[in-house]
Amino acid sequence: MEKRKLLDRITVNPKVMVGKPTLRGLRITVEQILIALASDISVNDIMEDYPELEVDDIKAALIYAAELVKEEQIFAIAQ
Repeated sequence: MEKRKLLDRITVNPKVMVGKPTLRGLRITVEQILIALASDISVNDIMEDYPELEVDDIKAALIYAAELVKEEQIFAIAQ
């Protein structure tokens, strides 16, 4: 699936999970998925824990995080 279509899976709604980015409006946040992956929880285990998720949702969470980091700018502060 192309990047734009994957990113369309990320939704932000102030009434769902306090406005945190979620996957397809579900009560599953991008943050939850990233923390699980960083904790060595496999994609298969995540999919078992959240049967409503699809593999493309996991990909979408990773692309979303990559896009945020890509836009980040670091500025040196003169001392």
